[in-house]
Amino acid sequence: MTLTSRNMCLKHYPKGMPVSDDFQMTTTEIAPAGDGEITVRNHWMSVDPYMRGRMTGIKTYIAPFELGQPMEGGAVGEIIHSGHPDFKVGDWVVSMLGWREVFTASVENLQKMLLQKIDPALIPPQAFLGVAGMPGLTAYAGLYKVAEFKPGETVLVSGAAGAVGSTVCQLAKADGARVVGIAGTDDKCKWLESHGVDVAINYKTTKNLTESLMKAAPDGFDVYFENVGGEMLEAALNTMKMFGRIAACGMISQYNNAEPAPGPSNLVMIVGKSLRLQGFIVSNYQEFALEYFAKLGPLMAEGKLVQHETVLNGIENAGEAFLRLFSGDKQGKMLVKLT
Repeated sequence: MTLTSRNMCLKHYPKGMPVSDDFQMTTTEIAPAGDGEITVRNHWMSVDPYMRGRMTGIKTYIAPFELGQPMEGGAVGEIIHSGHPDFKVGDWVVSMLGWREVFTASVENLQKMLLQKIDPALIPPQAFLGVAGMPGLTAYAGLYKVAEFKPGETVLVSGAAGAVGSTVCQLAKADGARVVGIAGTDDKCKWLESHGVDVAINYKTTKNLTESLMKAAPDGFDVYFENVGGEMLEAALNTMKMFGRIAACGMISQYNNAEPAPGPSNLVMIVGKSLRLQGFIVSNYQEFALEYFAKLGPLMAEGKLVQHETVLNGIENAGEAFLRLFSGDKQGKMLVKLT
Protein backbone atom coordinates (compact mmCIF):
# COMPACT_ATOMS: atom_id res chain seq x y z
CA MET A 1 0.00 0.00 0.00
CA THR A 2 1.49 3.34 -1.04
CA LEU A 3 0.88 6.61 0.78
CA THR A 4 0.68 10.14 -0.55
CA SER A 5 2.67 13.07 0.79
CA ARG A 6 2.42 16.74 -0.04
CA ASN A 7 5.81 18.46 0.16
CA MET A 8 7.06 22.02 0.01
CA CYS A 9 10.02 22.72 -2.29
CA LEU A 10 12.01 25.70 -3.50
CA LYS A 11 11.11 26.72 -7.04
CA HIS A 12 14.18 28.96 -7.33
CA TYR A 13 16.69 30.59 -5.00
CA PRO A 14 15.34 33.89 -3.63
CA LYS A 15 17.08 37.15 -4.43
CA GLY A 16 16.72 39.47 -1.45
CA MET A 17 13.56 38.98 0.61
CA PRO A 18 11.85 35.64 -0.22
CA VAL A 19 8.31 35.75 -1.61
CA SER A 20 5.51 33.20 -1.88
CA ASP A 21 6.38 32.43 -5.49
CA ASP A 22 9.76 31.07 -4.39
CA PHE A 23 7.97 28.00 -3.01
CA GLN A 24 6.02 25.26 -4.75
CA MET A 25 4.08 22.28 -3.46
CA THR A 26 4.54 18.81 -4.92
CA THR A 27 2.89 15.46 -4.29
CA THR A 28 4.78 12.18 -4.10
CA GLU A 29 3.90 8.56 -3.44
CA ILE A 30 5.61 7.04 -0.40
CA ALA A 31 6.21 3.31 -0.10
CA PRO A 32 5.78 1.77 3.37
CA ALA A 33 8.92 0.99 5.38
CA GLY A 34 11.13 -1.92 4.36
CA ASP A 35 13.87 -3.58 6.38
CA GLY A 36 15.74 -1.05 8.51
CA GLU A 37 13.31 1.73 7.60
CA ILE A 38 10.49 3.66 9.24
CA THR A 39 7.55 5.52 7.74
CA VAL A 40 6.58 8.66 9.63
CA ARG A 41 3.55 10.91 9.38
CA ASN A 42 4.68 14.36 10.46
CA HIS A 43 2.34 16.20 12.82
CA TRP A 44 4.44 19.34 13.29
CA MET A 45 7.24 21.07 11.38
CA SER A 46 9.51 23.96 12.20
CA VAL A 47 10.61 26.96 10.18
CA ASP A 48 13.78 28.70 11.35
CA PRO A 49 15.85 31.72 10.25
CA TYR A 50 18.96 29.59 9.53
CA MET A 51 17.03 28.03 6.63
CA ARG A 52 17.43 31.29 4.68
CA GLY A 53 21.14 30.47 4.37
CA ARG A 54 20.23 27.19 2.69
CA MET A 55 18.20 29.05 0.06
CA THR A 56 21.19 30.67 -1.64
CA GLY A 57 22.47 27.73 -3.67
CA ILE A 58 25.83 28.17 -1.94
CA LYS A 59 27.31 25.75 0.59
CA THR A 60 28.17 27.37 3.92
CA TYR A 61 28.38 25.33 7.12
CA ILE A 62 25.53 23.26 5.67
CA ALA A 63 24.53 22.24 2.14
CA PRO A 64 21.94 24.35 0.28
CA PHE A 65 18.45 23.10 -0.45
CA GLU A 66 18.03 21.46 -3.85
CA LEU A 67 15.56 23.10 -6.20
CA GLY A 68 12.43 21.05 -6.74
CA GLN A 69 13.19 18.71 -3.83
CA PRO A 70 11.42 18.71 -0.45
CA MET A 71 13.28 20.98 1.92
CA GLU A 72 14.57 19.80 5.28
CA GLY A 73 14.05 20.99 8.82
CA GLY A 74 12.93 19.92 12.24
CA ALA A 75 9.73 17.88 12.43
CA VAL A 76 7.81 15.79 14.95
CA GLY A 77 5.84 12.81 13.72
CA GLU A 78 4.39 9.40 14.47
CA ILE A 79 5.67 6.13 13.05
CA ILE A 80 2.95 4.48 10.97
CA HIS A 81 5.04 1.63 9.47
CA SER A 82 8.29 0.14 10.78
CA GLY A 83 10.89 -2.28 9.53
CA HIS A 84 13.30 -1.61 12.41
CA PRO A 85 13.20 -3.45 15.76
CA ASP A 86 14.04 -0.35 17.83
CA PHE A 87 11.19 1.76 16.44
CA LYS A 88 7.59 0.66 16.77
CA VAL A 89 4.36 1.78 15.13
CA GLY A 90 2.93 4.50 17.35
CA ASP A 91 6.33 5.78 18.52
CA TRP A 92 6.86 9.53 18.15
CA VAL A 93 10.13 10.86 16.76
CA VAL A 94 11.92 14.10 15.99
CA SER A 95 13.70 14.17 12.64
CA MET A 96 15.13 16.64 10.15
CA LEU A 97 12.69 15.61 7.39
CA GLY A 98 10.18 18.40 7.76
CA TRP A 99 8.53 20.33 4.90
CA ARG A 100 6.60 17.13 4.00
CA GLU A 101 3.63 15.26 5.37
CA VAL A 102 4.93 11.68 5.18
CA PHE A 103 8.32 10.07 4.58
CA THR A 104 10.00 6.68 4.54
CA ALA A 105 13.71 6.57 5.29
CA SER A 106 16.32 4.26 6.74
CA VAL A 107 16.98 4.64 10.44
CA GLU A 108 20.72 4.66 9.73
CA ASN A 109 20.44 7.69 7.42
CA LEU A 110 18.05 9.50 9.76
CA GLN A 111 20.44 9.08 12.67
CA LYS A 112 23.19 10.81 10.69
CA MET A 113 21.06 13.99 10.72
CA LEU A 114 18.81 13.65 13.76
CA LEU A 115 16.49 10.94 14.99
CA GLN A 116 15.17 11.18 18.53
CA LYS A 117 12.38 9.13 20.06
CA ILE A 118 10.15 11.27 22.29
CA ASP A 119 7.23 10.86 24.67
CA PRO A 120 4.44 13.32 23.76
CA ALA A 121 2.78 12.65 27.12
CA LEU A 122 5.57 14.49 28.97
CA ILE A 123 5.27 17.85 27.22
CA PRO A 124 3.42 18.99 24.08
CA PRO A 125 5.20 17.34 21.14
CA GLN A 126 5.79 20.62 19.31
CA ALA A 127 7.92 21.79 22.27
CA PHE A 128 10.61 19.44 20.96
CA LEU A 129 10.92 21.88 18.06
CA GLY A 130 11.14 24.84 20.45
CA VAL A 131 12.18 25.09 24.09
CA ALA A 132 13.02 21.36 24.25
CA GLY A 133 14.67 21.33 20.83
CA MET A 134 17.21 23.21 18.75
CA PRO A 135 16.08 26.74 19.72
CA GLY A 136 16.22 25.86 23.42
CA LEU A 137 19.69 24.37 23.19
CA THR A 138 20.79 27.40 21.15
CA ALA A 139 19.61 29.69 23.95
CA TYR A 140 21.32 27.62 26.63
CA ALA A 141 24.61 27.22 24.78
CA GLY A 142 24.81 30.88 23.81
CA LEU A 143 23.95 32.20 27.26
CA TYR A 144 25.95 29.85 29.47
CA LYS A 145 28.76 28.46 27.27
CA VAL A 146 29.51 31.30 24.84
CA ALA A 147 28.63 34.39 26.89
CA GLU A 148 29.52 32.64 30.17
CA PHE A 149 26.58 34.27 31.94
CA LYS A 150 26.76 34.30 35.72
CA PRO A 151 23.64 34.42 37.92
CA GLY A 152 22.64 37.94 38.86
CA GLU A 153 24.24 39.69 35.87
CA THR A 154 22.46 42.16 33.57
CA VAL A 155 21.48 40.69 30.20
CA LEU A 156 20.30 42.29 26.97
CA VAL A 157 18.50 40.19 24.35
CA SER A 158 17.54 41.27 20.83
CA GLY A 159 14.81 39.38 19.02
CA ALA A 160 13.64 38.76 22.57
CA ALA A 161 10.14 37.56 21.65
CA GLY A 162 11.41 34.94 19.19
CA ALA A 163 11.93 31.23 19.81
CA VAL A 164 15.54 31.58 20.93
CA GLY A 165 15.29 35.04 22.47
CA SER A 166 12.29 34.28 24.68
CA THR A 167 14.07 31.19 26.00
CA VAL A 168 17.22 33.20 26.75
CA CYS A 169 15.14 35.74 28.66
CA GLN A 170 13.44 33.08 30.78
CA LEU A 171 16.66 31.17 31.49
CA ALA A 172 18.44 34.33 32.59
CA LYS A 173 15.53 35.44 34.79
CA ALA A 174 15.41 32.02 36.44
CA ASP A 175 19.03 32.60 37.47
CA GLY A 176 18.38 36.02 38.95
CA ALA A 177 19.43 38.25 36.06
CA ARG A 178 18.12 41.68 35.30
CA VAL A 179 16.87 41.18 31.73
CA VAL A 180 16.15 43.79 29.08
CA GLY A 181 14.54 42.56 25.86
CA ILE A 182 14.19 44.25 22.49
CA ALA A 183 11.17 43.36 20.34
CA GLY A 184 9.16 44.85 17.48
CA THR A 185 5.59 45.29 18.78
CA ASP A 186 3.89 46.41 21.95
CA ASP A 187 2.15 43.04 22.24
CA LYS A 188 5.49 41.24 22.16
CA CYS A 189 6.84 43.58 24.81
CA LYS A 190 3.80 42.97 27.01
CA TRP A 191 4.27 39.20 26.72
CA LEU A 192 7.94 39.50 27.68
CA GLU A 193 7.21 41.62 30.74
CA SER A 194 4.41 39.26 31.77
CA HIS A 195 7.02 36.47 31.78
CA GLY A 196 9.57 38.22 33.95
CA VAL A 197 11.54 40.49 31.63
CA ASP A 198 12.35 43.62 33.61
CA VAL A 199 12.12 46.04 30.69
CA ALA A 200 10.96 45.31 27.13
CA ILE A 201 11.66 47.94 24.50
CA ASN A 202 9.81 48.29 21.19
CA TYR A 203 12.64 49.29 18.87
CA LYS A 204 10.17 50.45 16.22
CA THR A 205 8.64 53.14 18.42
CA THR A 206 11.51 54.23 20.66
CA LYS A 207 13.09 57.50 19.56
CA ASN A 208 16.63 56.51 20.49
CA LEU A 209 17.47 52.89 21.20
CA THR A 210 20.75 53.63 22.94
CA GLU A 211 19.08 56.10 25.30
CA SER A 212 16.28 53.63 26.03
CA LEU A 213 18.81 50.92 26.87
CA MET A 214 20.77 53.28 29.13
CA LYS A 215 17.58 54.14 30.98
CA ALA A 216 16.69 50.45 31.35
CA ALA A 217 20.17 49.51 32.63
CA PRO A 218 22.06 52.61 33.84
CA ASP A 219 25.12 50.55 34.81
CA GLY A 220 25.25 48.80 31.45
CA PHE A 221 25.06 45.16 30.33
CA ASP A 222 27.30 42.26 31.23
CA VAL A 223 25.92 40.04 28.46
CA TYR A 224 24.31 40.73 25.10
CA PHE A 225 22.59 37.87 23.23
CA GLU A 226 22.60 38.93 19.58
CA ASN A 227 19.85 37.70 17.25
CA VAL A 228 19.33 40.70 14.97
CA GLY A 229 22.46 42.74 14.16
CA GLY A 230 22.47 46.20 12.58
CA GLU A 231 21.20 48.98 14.82
CA MET A 232 20.71 46.50 17.68
CA LEU A 233 24.41 45.65 17.75
CA GLU A 234 25.36 49.31 17.55
CA ALA A 235 23.14 50.22 20.51
CA ALA A 236 24.39 47.22 22.48
CA LEU A 237 28.03 48.23 21.98
CA ASN A 238 27.16 51.68 23.31
CA THR A 239 25.74 50.22 26.51
CA MET A 240 27.98 47.24 27.33
CA LYS A 241 29.99 47.23 30.55
CA MET A 242 33.75 46.88 30.57
CA PHE A 243 34.70 43.24 29.82
CA GLY A 244 31.17 42.51 28.59
CA ARG A 245 30.47 39.38 26.52
CA ILE A 246 28.43 39.16 23.34
CA ALA A 247 27.08 35.84 22.02
CA ALA A 248 26.20 36.28 18.34
CA CYS A 249 23.56 33.67 17.55
CA GLY A 250 22.22 35.29 14.39
CA MET A 251 21.74 38.58 12.54
CA ILE A 252 18.34 38.20 10.97
CA SER A 253 18.25 41.83 9.82
CA GLN A 254 21.02 40.97 7.34
CA TYR A 255 19.80 37.65 5.90
CA ASN A 256 17.87 39.05 2.94
CA ASN A 257 20.20 41.91 1.97
CA ALA A 258 20.94 41.96 -1.75
CA GLU A 259 24.10 43.95 -0.98
CA PRO A 260 26.26 43.96 2.17
CA ALA A 261 24.95 46.36 4.79
CA PRO A 262 27.23 48.90 6.46
CA GLY A 263 28.68 47.66 9.73
CA PRO A 264 28.07 49.36 13.09
CA SER A 265 29.86 52.70 13.24
CA ASN A 266 31.14 52.10 16.78
CA LEU A 267 33.05 48.81 16.55
CA VAL A 268 35.98 50.60 18.17
CA MET A 269 34.14 50.11 21.49
CA ILE A 270 35.08 46.43 21.34
CA VAL A 271 38.65 47.60 22.00
CA GLY A 272 37.94 50.41 24.43
CA LYS A 273 35.62 48.32 26.60
CA SER A 274 37.65 45.10 26.27
CA LEU A 275 34.57 43.32 24.96
CA ARG A 276 34.42 39.72 23.78
CA LEU A 277 32.19 38.98 20.77
CA GLN A 278 31.82 35.37 19.66
CA GLY A 279 29.59 33.87 17.02
CA PHE A 280 28.39 30.29 17.36
CA ILE A 281 26.46 27.48 15.67
CA VAL A 282 24.38 25.25 17.92
CA SER A 283 25.53 22.05 16.19
CA ASN A 284 28.92 22.61 17.83
CA TYR A 285 27.31 22.42 21.29
CA GLN A 286 25.32 19.17 21.08
CA GLU A 287 27.40 17.73 23.91
CA PHE A 288 25.50 20.01 26.32
CA ALA A 289 22.03 18.77 25.37
CA LEU A 290 21.59 16.51 28.39
CA GLU A 291 22.91 19.23 30.68
CA TYR A 292 20.32 21.62 29.23
CA PHE A 293 17.46 19.12 29.56
CA ALA A 294 18.36 18.58 33.22
CA LYS A 295 17.91 22.32 33.76
CA LEU A 296 14.86 22.63 31.50
CA GLY A 297 12.68 19.98 33.16
CA PRO A 298 12.36 21.62 36.59
CA LEU A 299 11.95 25.09 35.06
CA MET A 300 9.06 23.92 32.88
CA ALA A 301 7.49 22.05 35.80
CA GLU A 302 7.63 25.23 37.90
CA GLY A 303 6.24 27.39 35.09
CA LYS A 304 9.44 29.44 34.88
CA LEU A 305 10.05 28.52 31.26
CA VAL A 306 7.16 28.21 28.82
CA GLN A 307 6.89 27.60 25.09
CA HIS A 308 5.64 30.68 23.26
CA GLU A 309 4.45 29.84 19.75
CA THR A 310 2.61 30.93 16.62
CA VAL A 311 0.96 28.17 14.58
CA LEU A 312 -0.23 27.99 10.98
CA ASN A 313 -2.16 24.96 9.79
CA GLY A 314 -1.35 22.83 6.74
CA ILE A 315 1.71 22.16 4.59
CA GLU A 316 0.29 24.62 2.05
CA ASN A 317 1.04 27.42 4.55
CA ALA A 318 4.63 26.40 5.27
CA GLY A 319 6.04 29.04 2.92
CA GLU A 320 3.91 31.74 4.56
CA ALA A 321 5.12 30.60 7.98
CA PHE A 322 8.73 30.98 6.83
CA LEU A 323 8.09 34.46 5.43
CA ARG A 324 6.64 35.55 8.78
CA LEU A 325 10.04 35.03 10.37
CA PHE A 326 11.19 38.13 8.52
CA SER A 327 8.02 40.24 8.58
CA GLY A 328 7.79 39.88 12.36
CA ASP A 329 4.17 38.75 12.11
CA LYS A 330 4.56 36.07 14.77
CA GLN A 331 5.50 35.58 18.40
CA GLY A 332 7.78 32.92 19.84
CA LYS A 333 8.39 29.74 17.89
CA MET A 334 6.93 29.67 14.39
CA LEU A 335 5.35 26.28 13.71
CA VAL A 336 3.26 24.53 11.08
CA LYS A 337 0.71 21.94 12.22
CA LEU A 338 0.42 19.30 9.51
CA THR A 339 -2.39 17.10 10.88
